[in-house]
Amino acid sequence: MEDNKADNKRWYDKDPILKEALELLRLSTPDEKEHAKDFILQLQEQVAGEVIEHIYEIITQYQGKGNRWYDDDPVMIKAIELLRNADPKTQRKAALKLLLALEEKNF
Repeated sequence: MEDNKADNKRWYDKDPILKEALELLRLSTPDEKEHAKDFILQLQEQVAGEVIEHIYEIITQYQGKGNRWYDDDPVMIKAIELLRNADPKTQRKAALKLLLALEEKNF
């Protein structure tokens, strides 16, 4: 059980598709990341208002201070937090669309 926890220390490591999508996003060019942010931000229509408020607290807390690959970009923080707070079905659906868009470089 301990080994499994070590393998899944990030919230998105639990879903292989979500993990692959975010890893591919991390390795993408700055231009691709710009397009991906807009794509992911479309999730905010599906996420409740209290989650949005929590996301702004996260942005304030981590922007430029965190160790995550996206902590230097407040819009990317917002996009990733929206994805993190979405229900698993929405996460998976968004991850599949993001993977396809990143692989085809077609947003």
